[in-house]
Amino acid sequence: MDITIIPAPVSAVCTGGVFHCNGMPLLESAGEFEKEAALFREQTTGIFHGADTKTRIVLTKIQPKKEVSVEAYKLVIGAGVITIEAASSCGAYRALQTLRQLLLSREQEGGIACALIEDHPRFPWRGFMLDTSRYFYSVDFIKKILDVLSMHHINIFHWHLNDDQGWRLPVEAYPLLTEIGSRRQDYRRRNRVTGGFYTHDEITDIVAFAASRHIEVVPEIDLPGHAGAILAAYPGLGCTGGPYRVEDRFGIFDDVLCAGNDGIWDLASAVFDTVAELFPSKYVHIGGDEVRFVRWKACPKCRKRMKEYGITAAGALQGRVTEGLVRMLAERGRTAIGWDEVLENAGSVRLPEDLIVMSWRGQEGGNRAAGLGHRVIMTPSNAGCYLDYKHSGDPEEPGQISITTLEQSYGMNPVTSGMTDKPEAALILGGQGNLWSELIYAGKIAEYMIFPRICAIAETLWTPPEKKDLAGFKRRLAVHQTRLERLHVLYHRAVPI
Repeated sequence: MDITIIPAPVSAVCTGGVFHCNGMPLLESAGEFEKEAALFREQTTGIFHGADTKTRIVLTKIQPKKEVSVEAYKLVIGAGVITIEAASSCGAYRALQTLRQLLLSREQEGGIACALIEDHPRFPWRGFMLDTSRYFYSVDFIKKILDVLSMHHINIFHWHLNDDQGWRLPVEAYPLLTEIGSRRQDYRRRNRVTGGFYTHDEITDIVAFAASRHIEVVPEIDLPGHAGAILAAYPGLGCTGGPYRVEDRFGIFDDVLCAGNDGIWDLASAVFDTVAELFPSKYVHIGGDEVRFVRWKACPKCRKRMKEYGITAAGALQGRVTEGLVRMLAERGRTAIGWDEVLENAGSVRLPEDLIVMSWRGQEGGNRAAGLGHRVIMTPSNAGCYLDYKHSGDPEEPGQISITTLEQSYGMNPVTSGMTDKPEAALILGGQGNLWSELIYAGKIAEYMIFPRICAIAETLWTPPEKKDLAGFKRRLAVHQTRLERLHVLYHRAVPI
């Protein structure tokens, strides 16, 4: 009997025998792990009917080891008792999610094989990004996805909250951001308005829900480009003064925040104050991608600002904007993350080394950033990380024209060739899968696009490279797909069951 876990653990040895239970085993936990134990009971409610007092699951706290991740755990499955050892509540939760997987498929396999599993992650950043600007997803949908992601040891939820097509975060000092910027004409049905925003209470609820599953929520406020929704609400912050609209088209647009207008810093200050209040994460993503400089070249305010800075290229203004945003977040105790263009368009500005670079246009930007001493998150669009791309070349498949196969998602390595045994390798925090929602207008379609490719990405980011095996992953995925079905997750059937 195989140990069919995704992601594959560092070590899993079958010890002989089978753990059988006819209901929920008695769950005994140290006081420190009681929250994780209570959540596990809730998560497994649909698996069991009644209790089985003859079997037990015992959670034990052990002393932490400096050289071992706080997410490490040891899971010992015996014939009648399952023991979990962890030094932290996070490690205990990871162990319980591994056990949750095994329990979800126990009927198919006739029980759980007795085994010794020892496990810890390869990378500290194992993320998933959801774009809620192009299409607005409900709180319940986000919670459902986060719960299932946590079963795969995903620990970062990168929440894309604004773009040209919508603004989703209420900011008290700028009420028009949500009154105007959160809604647009639906490009699929021109006579319908679509959109919405998340209230402060809803955001707090999602952050708490994620935290209970040991997922950190990292908000993204994309500046100074992708600003259509901002400019529709506050046209004075643009170079031309408008008119602007919340875009119902998808693409890259010339209108961005005016780099010569001091009002953009008042906006950023109010937004960052709100973000710092609602999101406890030490990270805030500032976007910085796909900024066009057409308006800056023609704008008198921007040309004046360029003269003050002693720069001749309009694009170099982005470096000044990025520097200011990074500084403002640092004043609020936050570390900035930017897409890889923030380095490319830095000009003569040497951006602070604590700025983290997220490399999406391939891995070259990440390589360059690491060479300059920046920490890096790899999420290359051309190497399996863009989940809005089609699963295959089948014309009936939903998604963007490009293709991301399961094999590509499994094969992505955040540490690129040439980095091994070099200082740059230590700067790679990990990676993530991204779902941009231009064409993904419903939660069920989003589920289909996310799964099972996120399962492959989770294994890439958790499992040691020497333990990875594509054929073995696909065998385990055949079992894992039945777990997704039991959790009512729509997925692309990548392998036959």
